[in-house]
Amino acid sequence: MNANLSILHLVLNASFVVQLVMLLLVAVSVASWAAIFRKLFALKRVKALNEAFEREFWSGTSLNDLYASAAQNAKSAGPMERIFASGMREFQKLRERQIKDAGTLLDGARRAMRASYQRELDVVESNLSFLASVGSVSPYVGLFGTVWGIMHAFTGLASLQTVTLATVAPGIAEALVATAIGLFAAIPAVVAYNRFAHDIDRVANKLETFIEEFSNILQRNLGTSGTTTPSGH
Repeated sequence: MNANLSILHLVLNASFVVQLVMLLLVAVSVASWAAIFRKLFALKRVKALNEAFEREFWSGTSLNDLYASAAQNAKSAGPMERIFASGMREFQKLRERQIKDAGTLLDGARRAMRASYQRELDVVESNLSFLASVGSVSPYVGLFGTVWGIMHAFTGLASLQTVTLATVAPGIAEALVATAIGLFAAIPAVVAYNRFAHDIDRVANKLETFIEEFSNILQRNLGTSGTTTPSGH
């Protein structure tokens, strides 16, 4: 490649506005990749914690023991364990208030778990909107830089008597670099967004399934043990 048409040369010799657009897109790309890796590790951790708690939940450990463990490890617990803890906490509070009606007990526990579920989902979905914005806006920002660069290039050629491809090419090439950087920022963000949205949907479905299963367990315990606190499943 001719040295005058190298990417570095084109960037360094672009107009101020185009350089500003390129700098913005590079910064957005770096932030996007940082968000992608943070979300990747966070989702892996969420899946591992949920699977570990689910194994323990179905291992036959009593609900009271599980609740005591969840309360003790609240900060390091996964979403499923915190949802379980919120349901058990509300259930026990209602029992302490001498509420006997099974429907009231189950509705209270279910509402508490649903509220906790929404909070956990909000945390899991954090940064997704940023990736969506990067994926949708970056190409247009790059296109703006390209249009501005081409306008600047043609304005500079207006005073020339003879215009050849050699005189036009550098200006257009440096303008097109902005579009290329915009696509470089957008494509990974879009791919990551779609992947994470799918993974989060699977996590959400698993949490909803757990809420239903735990509600059924509480209902069975109420039906078989009368007014005693559920201690097993």
